[in-house]
Amino acid sequence: MRRLIFGSVLMVVVLAGGVFAQGTPQTRPPLFLSESWKALSTPPDDHGAWPASQQGVASATLQLTLHGTSGKEIQLVAVRGNADVYPLNLWTGTTTSPSAATLRDRNNFVDLTNPLAKIRWVVRTSGFHQVRPVIKLADGTWLVGDRPTGPSADFNETDISIADLRWMKLDIARVVAVGNWSDHVDLSKVDGSASPI
Repeated sequence: MRRLIFGSVLMVVVLAGGVFAQGTPQTRPPLFLSESWKALSTPPDDHGAWPASQQGVASATLQLTLHGTSGKEIQLVAVRGNADVYPLNLWTGTTTSPSAATLRDRNNFVDLTNPLAKIRWVVRTSGFHQVRPVIKLADGTWLVGDRPTGPSADFNETDISIADLRWMKLDIARVVAVGNWSDHVDLSKVDGSASPI
């Protein structure tokens, strides 16, 4: 899962309330968070890359955390050229072990129990590498979802329905799945919003 490119936009669409009563018309939950990144001043190298950090987060309400033994090697990259073709993105191509980047709203938990809740992200990966959703529950439990995105030769927007996911515990320090599938996951109070590994 290392050496992947995480695209320029990470959005989680969720509802702040519970599941709809049977017979009530369902509506799409409102946007909970969106991040498109921001370029910093002159890059430290001629490749248009900076070490990924909180300074590259465009939204003041979001906190970026890098995970794994080589998480600090994740970069924020502004590829030269048209932004529609090469969007500002997080890149893990220099990491030497599994890594993850997570975003969380500093002030709010999110309720992912709505059957229409989803993750929408823009991702490009190379080789056999894939991106999977990661969440942190309010009790501190980290989980990784079973629906990967990638590989793809271009940046592609993908939707992942939360209701379709199965979850496994994640050792976030090593970014390694541990244990068995979790049959009953309470997604009513998620602290670390869905993010890639």
